[in-house]
Amino acid sequence: MNLLTPPSQDNPVLQCALEGNVQGLQSIFEDPENDHHEQSGTLLVEEDLLGRNPLFLACILGRTEVVKELAKYGANINQQTARGYSPLHSAAAWGQVDVIKALVDLGGDILLLNFRGEKPCEIATRYNKTECADFLKWAEPGDQCLQIKNGVAAEHQGSNNTRLPGSAAAARERGAAHLHKAQYTTSRNWKVQDRDITGLHLVPIVLKC
Repeated sequence: MNLLTPPSQDNPVLQCALEGNVQGLQSIFEDPENDHHEQSGTLLVEEDLLGRNPLFLACILGRTEVVKELAKYGANINQQTARGYSPLHSAAAWGQVDVIKALVDLGGDILLLNFRGEKPCEIATRYNKTECADFLKWAEPGDQCLQIKNGVAAEHQGSNNTRLPGSAAAARERGAAHLHKAQYTTSRNWKVQDRDITGLHLVPIVLKC
């Protein structure tokens, strides 16, 4: 994957993304006296030959704060190029795990497919970006609580036969440790996990059906 080619030196929003200049972005979008303020909306969505706008460059370069600012000003975090690449794909290919976390927290779709039929997780795997691949796999719907639910189900099954010493405590510890992995937790996933953990007492009932 290439950087924006050719980079538009006339686009100040792109230049701010390149430099990580958050204050410059704020001036362009919020200051009516800024020379580029009236064109800010157009500059935000200006694309290169491959269909990538300044948000893609920020993702590639790991400019997490710039990504958040661009999203605040209206950048589409789920935009796809003609070949199906999204900002998440770009961040995954370049190993920018902090950007990936920010995008997911902002509502980035981790299931979007590129022209090869690859999700961002699979792009990260292809380019050996292990940390990104691990986070994206963990963030997929249903995966966050799988280990916790399996632990509770195993505990319940054990209670129907021979009670294994410490099994309840072990299950709770595994669940707590998983929930509080600050390395991987985003606010959106925290809400999902909190909901699922609250309802774990229903798992044995579901398993009997």
